[in-house]
Amino acid sequence: MLKKSSKYIPLLTTRGNIPVKDRLHILNKEERYAVLATYADGQPYTSLIAYALTGNLKGVVFATPKNTSKYKMLLRNPQVSVLIDSRQHSDGDYLSIESITAIGAARLLRKGRKLVAASSALSKKHPRLSAFITSSTTAVVLIEVTHYIHVDSFQSISEWLVK
Repeated sequence: MLKKSSKYIPLLTTRGNIPVKDRLHILNKEERYAVLATYADGQPYTSLIAYALTGNLKGVVFATPKNTSKYKMLLRNPQVSVLIDSRQHSDGDYLSIESITAIGAARLLRKGRKLVAASSALSKKHPRLSAFITSSTTAVVLIEVTHYIHVDSFQSISEWLVK
């Protein structure tokens, strides 16, 4: 183990026992942005997104202009991951950072109750984006999460398989 500030950085991963659902609720309140990872044409691509979790935590919602590479990549390959993390609050302490990766399939919401609920959740968390979210040039995307991977204490890993 490497020593830093009297705390040891683990060299090996360990199985965590964090209640992932509880941490999702907290990170959803504390963190406004996440990193979306897409893949198309043999290349990975990442984008910063303003996100919100659905009430049941089984989905991640975001909005994107329809004329972007991100939108086109989602149409070609809906398999994505989203990284939510607390690094901005770490103050340089590696052991205090936590991250959650959501893995699933992106779906464009075109109309109906799911679009209204997703847009509402996103606008509630990001009120300054309300006009953008409801614009006809914007796509609202729901990622239907299959599982979450939580990492804390540098290498302690907990998972939640969404059913």
